[in-house]
Amino acid sequence: MLSLPHYTSRILIVVLLYLLLMPSSYSDDKVIKVGCLFPMSGSGERYGKDSEVAINIALREINALRKKSGINYPTLDVLIGDTKSKPLRAVQLARNFIDNDKVDFLCGAVSSSVALAVTKVSHDKKIIFVGTDHASPRLVDEALHPYYFRLNNGTRQSMRAGANYISQQFKVNKLIKIAFIGPDYDYGYRAWDDLRFYLEQGEVKFKPVLSLWPKLYEKNYEIYIDALIKEKPDIVINGHWGKDLVNFIRQANKTELFKLSAFMNFDAGGNYETLAELGAEMPLGIVLSARHHINWPQTKENNQFVESFYRSAGRYPSYAAEGAYSGILAIAKVLRKTQSAADIDQRIQAFKNIKLKLPEDPVGFESYMDPVSHQILQVQSIGKTVKNNAYPPATVMLGEWFDYYPPTSWSLKR
Repeated sequence: MLSLPHYTSRILIVVLLYLLLMPSSYSDDKVIKVGCLFPMSGSGERYGKDSEVAINIALREINALRKKSGINYPTLDVLIGDTKSKPLRAVQLARNFIDNDKVDFLCGAVSSSVALAVTKVSHDKKIIFVGTDHASPRLVDEALHPYYFRLNNGTRQSMRAGANYISQQFKVNKLIKIAFIGPDYDYGYRAWDDLRFYLEQGEVKFKPVLSLWPKLYEKNYEIYIDALIKEKPDIVINGHWGKDLVNFIRQANKTELFKLSAFMNFDAGGNYETLAELGAEMPLGIVLSARHHINWPQTKENNQFVESFYRSAGRYPSYAAEGAYSGILAIAKVLRKTQSAADIDQRIQAFKNIKLKLPEDPVGFESYMDPVSHQILQVQSIGKTVKNNAYPPATVMLGEWFDYYPPTSWSLKR
């Protein structure tokens, strides 16, 4: 057995559940506990710490509104456990949260492998698990159960948007040669599988010519880059994220890869922390996306969120921050709607029908839950890297946007 600190931080604040207009039936002393699981140290530390900052922002905003309303609302007691990106550790933390702290909800998880382990605990313990940062479609497909809901875009949505982008931008009669390189675990496998599925659905003429699977947190990509250069595909689809993507791009910059093939990453390549880390090393004209962009959409909600984060942390947020912010708002709205804190069936039904106006939502759109897959449906925006010094230390941001809305009738379960 591992010897674990039970949690790395605790956020206790009275939270205004303002998102519905119905009067609340909660008493002043009612406490709702949320056990959040994030990597607060190690390779994923930035995502965990950004999530913690964003949770604090959500709670402060809600509490400020509470003071104006004069209505009694429940208290959210938020515990944050350090998973260190390890599934076994996350499982033990989740069980401790449930058995010892008696939490009402689980939330978080950056890595899909961690989330897949935690979702089993959620199912066995009959505790709602609000996913805020992982993306494997397995969680909303064969591993789906009544107690799991995801509040961030998944790779299936990203790959659908990516397939549409390729279809629009590569309208040629010849066969498009596509190579894929991604991490050697479920997240990467599913991304490549889904991209091919949606390309075929869109009747795109393409040929998969190479698929490469470096281990997660690989340091040296030279042999993989050499293989891509030798193959000379029309498009290289990259499925990496975080430090792995930074290392790959730095090493690829020393070669002719970006001149030989169009380079695309549709799920996490456009994360701000990647743009900031690379600075002027980020190639111009490559095609990227992310689950949240600090410069898109240019709405009041997104600008306020980004500015609040910057004031709190002294830096701009990674995409993980908006996912954690969304998760806390979703829990608040569900509790506000159901009123009965102990009725799990009412909570589940409320999550199935939830709608939220989130920072990443463009004007006229509101994120909403697919009641079948328990996946939040959102707009996916894909852009190209262009020079932009407005968000230092990044000197390159995304622009030339293409926006892809979820279809009115959506089936994420294949």
